[in-house]
Amino acid sequence: MAERLTCLLVDDLEANLMALAAVLRRDDIDIVTARSGPEALEALLVHDVALALIDVQMPEMDGFELAELMRGSERTRRIPIIFVTAASREASRAFKGYSAGAVDFLYKPIDPVILESKAAVFFELHRQRLVLADELRQRNETLRLNEMFTAVLGHDLRNPLNAIMTSAYLMQRQSEDPAIRDGAARIVGSSKRMARMIEDLLDLSRARLVGGIPLQRSPANFAAVADRVIQETRTTHPDRTLSVTVSGEMMGEWDVDRLQQLMSNLIGNAVQHGHPSGDIAVSVDGTDSDYVELTVVNPGSIAAEALPSIFEPFHASRNEGLGLGLFIAHQIAQAHQGTIAADSRDDHTVFRVRLPRRRTELLML
Repeated sequence: MAERLTCLLVDDLEANLMALAAVLRRDDIDIVTARSGPEALEALLVHDVALALIDVQMPEMDGFELAELMRGSERTRRIPIIFVTAASREASRAFKGYSAGAVDFLYKPIDPVILESKAAVFFELHRQRLVLADELRQRNETLRLNEMFTAVLGHDLRNPLNAIMTSAYLMQRQSEDPAIRDGAARIVGSSKRMARMIEDLLDLSRARLVGGIPLQRSPANFAAVADRVIQETRTTHPDRTLSVTVSGEMMGEWDVDRLQQLMSNLIGNAVQHGHPSGDIAVSVDGTDSDYVELTVVNPGSIAAEALPSIFEPFHASRNEGLGLGLFIAHQIAQAHQGTIAADSRDDHTVFRVRLPRRRTELLML
C-alpha cells in the first residue's frame, strides 16, 4: 500500500476549501485545510506536506507573503506551492508569484481535471523523493557498517601479523640455512607491506568515521622529517635518484609521524609511478613565515581526466598497495589545515603541499 501523503489547502472561504478537497481527496491523500496564513503556518509545524495549494487573496496575510515565509524555513522551503487566484492573468503578478516560490498558477474557476492532474504529478514526485531519501539512508548505514567492520578487522589483524613478523625475524637470526633465511626475509618483506596496507585501511576508517585523521602536534623540523624519508627511500630504492633542495626556516608544529607518512606516500608514489629512469626532485621551501611548502616532482604524466580524482580512495595503482596513499596524504594535509594539489604537464607530475607552521583557531563571534 502506498504511503499516505498530506496536501495543504489554504483559502479564507470555506466553500473554496470544500471544493478543492472534493477534487483532491483520495485514499492515500490526507487533506489539511487552513483559513488564513497564520493557521497554515501552524499546520506546517505539525504535518509533513507534499503539496500546498494557496489562495493568493486573503486578509491579514496574502498567499505571496505566506509563500515567502515558507521559503524562509528549512522545514517548508521545498514544499511545492500552487497558487490559486481569481485575479487577472497579468505577467507582473505571475512573476511575483514565481519569485515567492510558486511552481504553478491555477485561475478560478478551476478545471477539476487540470487540478487533479497537476496535483498527481507533485504527489508522485514527493513519493519518489521519499524513496530516494530512504535508499540514501540505507546506503549510508551500509557504508558506516562496512567502515566499522574494516576498522575492527584492521585492528584485529595486527596481532597475528606481528606474530608472523616476529617468528620470521627469529628464523633469520637463528638459522644458518640460506634457504630458510631467504624465505624468512620474504616473509618479513611481505608482512611489512601487509602492515602498511592495514594501516592505510585504518586511516581510511578514521577519516570517514570520525571526520578526519587525528593529530598529535609537537615542535618539529620539517627538513629533518623529509631527510629521514628520503634516506629510507634511497635505501629501499638504490636505483632511483633523488635530489633535495631546502631553503628557509624549517621549524613548526606538526604531527611528526603523520608528516613523515605524508612525505613517504608522495615520494613513494613518485618512485612507483614515475619513469623508472628519471630523477625525483624534492624541495622544501620555508621562506614564508606562516607556511612550509613541500614539492615533489617526478618524470611521467597523469592523464588530465584522472587529475580531479587523484586524491580519492582506492585510486588505481599499478603496483603494490591499495591505492590509498594519495587519499591519506590529502587527509593528513587537511588535518594540518593545509592544502595539497597535483599537476601534470610537459611529461612531469608535480605534487605541492602547503602546511601552516601552527594550528589556527577559528574565532566564534
